[in-house]
Amino acid sequence: MTQASLIRLFQMDAVVGDFDANLQKLTGAAEAARKDGVSVLIAPELALTGYPPEDLLLRPELVNKLKASESQLCEISKGLTLFVGAPTELACESSTWDLGDNSACPASLWNSLIMYRDGTRVAAYHKQSLPNYQVFDERRYFVAGTGPQVSEIDDMRIGLLVCEDVWLPEIVEATCKLSVDFIVVVNASPFAENKISERHRHLKHRACINRVPIAYVNLVGGQDELIFDGGSFAVNREGQIVAQANFFSEEMLDIVWDGSDLTGHRLEDMPSPDWMLYEALVTGVRDYFAKTGFKKAVLGLSGGIDSALTLAVAVDALGIQNVHAVMMPYLYTADTSVTDAQRQAEILGCEFSIVPIEPMVREFMQTLTPFFKGYSVDTTEENLQSRCRGVLLMALSNKTGALVLTTGNKSEMAVGYATLYGDMAGGFAVLKDVWKTRVYDLARFVNRNGEVIPERVITRPPSAELAPGQKDLDSLPPYDRLDRMLSLYIESDLSPKEIIESGFDPAEVKRMCRLVDINEYKRRQSAVGPRVTVRGFGRDRRYPIANRWSF
Repeated sequence: MTQASLIRLFQMDAVVGDFDANLQKLTGAAEAARKDGVSVLIAPELALTGYPPEDLLLRPELVNKLKASESQLCEISKGLTLFVGAPTELACESSTWDLGDNSACPASLWNSLIMYRDGTRVAAYHKQSLPNYQVFDERRYFVAGTGPQVSEIDDMRIGLLVCEDVWLPEIVEATCKLSVDFIVVVNASPFAENKISERHRHLKHRACINRVPIAYVNLVGGQDELIFDGGSFAVNREGQIVAQANFFSEEMLDIVWDGSDLTGHRLEDMPSPDWMLYEALVTGVRDYFAKTGFKKAVLGLSGGIDSALTLAVAVDALGIQNVHAVMMPYLYTADTSVTDAQRQAEILGCEFSIVPIEPMVREFMQTLTPFFKGYSVDTTEENLQSRCRGVLLMALSNKTGALVLTTGNKSEMAVGYATLYGDMAGGFAVLKDVWKTRVYDLARFVNRNGEVIPERVITRPPSAELAPGQKDLDSLPPYDRLDRMLSLYIESDLSPKEIIESGFDPAEVKRMCRLVDINEYKRRQSAVGPRVTVRGFGRDRRYPIANRWSF
């Protein structure tokens, strides 16, 4: 009778470029695995370097660090089998690194899953499908592997895949033809809303039609705008999930090969979409600060819903002692806005200041009056208010070392409803990829167990409060309609004609699409922020600023 084998998936938060810290985590995981009788320990895609290393992969020094890590990885694997994702050189097919002329280039690396056993490097599988869409740019750095591979451990035949490989039926089928008992796929799969259910459906389908169990281990944590959700899991040959890890936390998930199928004893509940999105934002903020060295945050708290949600996320990510909320009222700021901002800060217990900007705006206007002679009042005066606030926040940032969090949402960024060097000034844009309608959803989610965001902040008509009686609806369609149009144009790449044909007002569609196009220059200058949709304003949406394209 075949003896059952305990396999551990290490849902790891790997820091890009920090070889020492990543190796230390692998060491700790291996020590715990040996103590617990684990036969096989599996770490995610590019766990050694972190993901994505981007142009660090082009630096010769990186190859030197890979070479230096080899002996440590062998040591870590003593007493068990270790699978770890790492770049490997094309010339390196043995347990020693061949540095050649000690240089690296885009065509000299594989994205590999390396197998170590009891102190020896045994083999390496090279990722065959290199994604080059959305946030992925792997063909810039890696050469594709050319075929499937199986690793034999005791009486187990394990098929090896890396991330995108499992999404291609032909690669999975070719792996199964090697008579594998089950497949291990290591991943650096970033979060986007609805991505997790899609991931589950796909792997269930692949397992079921190929009659092969699959173990899926994913990276976790934030890296610049990308957020990795973890959520590692395993499916049996019937396509049923038999083990499921938590989301957004570094942890281990144990599964068992019983000689005929994968089994497990841990199935975490699937959280709600609002919980997932909120935790993604919290993770993005927490890890951006932790990995860049910032400790404290400062933000403008206006009494509006966007800054209120940003404050809630910041406090959950960084702790109340590390967040400073600043209310900067002007002549058009409603008393209720000041009251609500102060109330939320009191509820959360974070530092709160009120700094009126009227003296600053007045001085600017007096200085500019000779230059404005003959011009009518327009958005210039409104923008001065926003830019005075930006100057105050950046000064506080420079003096105290706190990073400024901007508070604009995706709907506003899409149509340019934001001020350069004003409310766009800052270091991290928490809601940059969150539609306004989802901002309302998350505000209600934050209040699910009691008031954190004052109810009036959620129910009041949204306003930038830059002019008397100003409302967002004066300039934009209702957000539920606007977000649907923008999503079709930005995330689905539908043309204005196609959007109109789906039932929207022609004039409204053309105006909104035009606003998206002409405000690319603003988005290029905006702070980085967590990507939480299938297409954010960042690395996966690249449009020229200067162009004469028309629809």
